[in-house]
Amino acid sequence: MKIAMFAEGSYPYVAGGVSGWIQMLTEELKEKDFVIYTLVPTREDGGKFKYQLPSNVCEIRESYLNGTEYVEKKKKVRLKDKEKESLWSLLLGENIDWRGVFRFFDETEYSVNDLLMSKDFMELTRQLYIEKYPNCVFTDFLWSIRSLYLPLFRVLMIPIEDADCFHAISTGYAGIMACKAKYLYNKPLILTEHGIYTREREEEIIKADWTQGIYKNLWINYFYMLSQCIYNEADFVISLFQTARQIQTEIGCPKEKTRVISNGVFAKEMEKLPAREEDGKINIGAILRIVPIKDVKTMINAYRMAKEEIPSLCLYLMGPTDENEKYYKECLDLVKGFQISDVIFTGRINVKDYLGKMDIIMLTSISEGQPLCLLEAMAAGKPCIATDVGGCKELLYGGEQDYFGRSGIIIPTMNVDKAAEAMILLAQNKTMRQKMGKSGKARVSEFYRNEEVVRKYRNLYDLLA
Repeated sequence: MKIAMFAEGSYPYVAGGVSGWIQMLTEELKEKDFVIYTLVPTREDGGKFKYQLPSNVCEIRESYLNGTEYVEKKKKVRLKDKEKESLWSLLLGENIDWRGVFRFFDETEYSVNDLLMSKDFMELTRQLYIEKYPNCVFTDFLWSIRSLYLPLFRVLMIPIEDADCFHAISTGYAGIMACKAKYLYNKPLILTEHGIYTREREEEIIKADWTQGIYKNLWINYFYMLSQCIYNEADFVISLFQTARQIQTEIGCPKEKTRVISNGVFAKEMEKLPAREEDGKINIGAILRIVPIKDVKTMINAYRMAKEEIPSLCLYLMGPTDENEKYYKECLDLVKGFQISDVIFTGRINVKDYLGKMDIIMLTSISEGQPLCLLEAMAAGKPCIATDVGGCKELLYGGEQDYFGRSGIIIPTMNVDKAAEAMILLAQNKTMRQKMGKSGKARVSEFYRNEEVVRKYRNLYDLLA
């Protein structure tokens, strides 16, 4: 059985998270063959694999979202009336003729630049401008629309081969590629959302300074439009936890398509970790990439406050530091500027070498799906502190049918005081740490085993093949 997977900005370039999930699933489903279509921003971002590919990953097909610069037209564009109607529905974002869009980009001989710089596309944009945005400066509006649709048109022109099943690992551009594949070959389509892509893009755009005013709404609506396409086309839409499933239905996914398949860990692998030696220290560990979305600065500041009260604290920041060197330097400068002692940046590690030596695991992310680092910590019997994002509360506090008790403390995002309070509370209370650790270990054993994840996806693939 051949499965085509579609990923954006993750596998095999980024360690952990979604990438780790793809690596695990492909390794365990040895009887399936996988082709990975992967999207990265530019050619310079490609080719830097962080994983040894399993033997059944037959090929990585790399494409780039923003690799084309605007150039003068090389081929004169003359759109047929039906093609104009399909593109107009796309620009308008209403009753979109996706089949017509897919057909056009599959058959077209125009380049992305030919199309975006053409008179016909400019006239369609002018029509949109007159109907919806007449108060803007037209030249600004035209270039904004060209920038908006450049990556989508590039994605729509990527050639895709037949497979027995198509599996998108997010909505957005990867989802659109998967929808085009289904249109071309009429084969089953699965979507697995580790986070809610549209909500994540919306948060980024609201905070961004590269776009302002109505253009923020244009970008936000654009990503919702892309997600709605795969919600409509997918045979099954998988989320990792119930809250995510509810959000999917709220933003337009038919409820009957939705399923929950949680992340998991191989719990037995966490039973043979190096033992914790008593040394009078309280080790707080964070398994994470040193990037802004993990909000490492809040953790460092909270640790600084907590350490003033409990000098025996140590903070281990365990994970790659090379994905955003500017942010990593800012974190180093923060530690140096406040003269905070016992902060260790380990760089990329084998988690199993360190996890057993930790007393508390902490996560201060401002956005997450269902973090693997918390599952690993719980499987190892470690109490956790995590922000109230994604599925963290469900992991640490349990769901409706859960009776194990709390396995950690949930705190608000970007709240230094609450983060420090949680550190101090757990550091001062060994009995609480032990009780929470036992609860987490039991919860993982009952609800979050990778063996179940693999079994469910194997059954799903076999059902659709």
